[in-house]
Amino acid sequence: MEEDALKVYVKTPCRLHFSLIDMSGSVGRVDGSVGLALNYPNVTLEAQSDETLRVEGLTPRKVRTLVKRFMKHFNLKEGVRVNLKSNIPSHVGLGSTTQLSMAIASALAELFNIERDVNYLARVMGRGGTSGIGVAAFHRGGFILDGGHLYRKKGGKRSFLPSHASRAPPPPILLRYDFPEDWMFVIALPNLPKGLHGPREVEVFQSRCPIPDVEVGKVCRLILMKMLPALKEQDIEEFGSSLTQLQEVGFAAATKDFMHPTVKRCVKLMLKLGAYGAGQSSFGPNAYALVKGVSQARKIMRITNDFLQRTGGGEVFYTSANNRGATVKLLK
Repeated sequence: MEEDALKVYVKTPCRLHFSLIDMSGSVGRVDGSVGLALNYPNVTLEAQSDETLRVEGLTPRKVRTLVKRFMKHFNLKEGVRVNLKSNIPSHVGLGSTTQLSMAIASALAELFNIERDVNYLARVMGRGGTSGIGVAAFHRGGFILDGGHLYRKKGGKRSFLPSHASRAPPPPILLRYDFPEDWMFVIALPNLPKGLHGPREVEVFQSRCPIPDVEVGKVCRLILMKMLPALKEQDIEEFGSSLTQLQEVGFAAATKDFMHPTVKRCVKLMLKLGAYGAGQSSFGPNAYALVKGVSQARKIMRITNDFLQRTGGGEVFYTSANNRGATVKLLK
């Protein structure tokens, strides 16, 4: 094969998932999510035509499975080479599977001149069936609120399921805002067993839901009357407070026993050090802290890293919001 063949390059954001909104379903909808796209860590890959299917780089088995899924759906017989150069850590609450799936789908769609929108590609790859944050983060980045799915109605979901186990389409995006560039996040990834995923995650969704309506109401009120106004007014103190409070209500409260003690200690430490808000994204294991500016980010990162190295190790870094979404471009 010619070395100068057309290549497609993709670089994705990752995402923080702040909260599921309505895991009751009593008004005829379920799910609903609020979250944010981040600049780091990323999926980066290149794809190009080849004589056969060739997978290079990281996690080749997973990449091969996703490529085959796409090729089968569109009945593509051509060969392709995919090189995964960097990846988001898996099952730590940063949305790695959705970003990898969307990166592969977008690269192959570009390579084979398949014109489909992002939601169509998400359905092909089986993403967005519960939360829409990951798909929307890939598409346009920013702060995202989605409207969930119909529940027990024609065309709707029939039970409480995580995204990987749901066949529902991505939910409607109700709003998307640019996030302030100097509002940054310190992310701690302790060396702990992977977060809930697979059959165990399905079991937790079905055993802990439905969430009482009064708890759903608390989540909605925090988002509508505290989080969203604070973001529009660029009030970092109120926005951060809403992040912390969302950890104590709704689905997050019902599943808080799955937060590892080390993560709880990280969250507590970050708040003590002056973070405006802190919590865990999805089922973790991670801790995130909202800060303002690089100086505060570096301070909290350094002290949190010292703590982690004394309690089993891990990685701590800081990053900012991604307000663009993924980069998909042709390389010649």
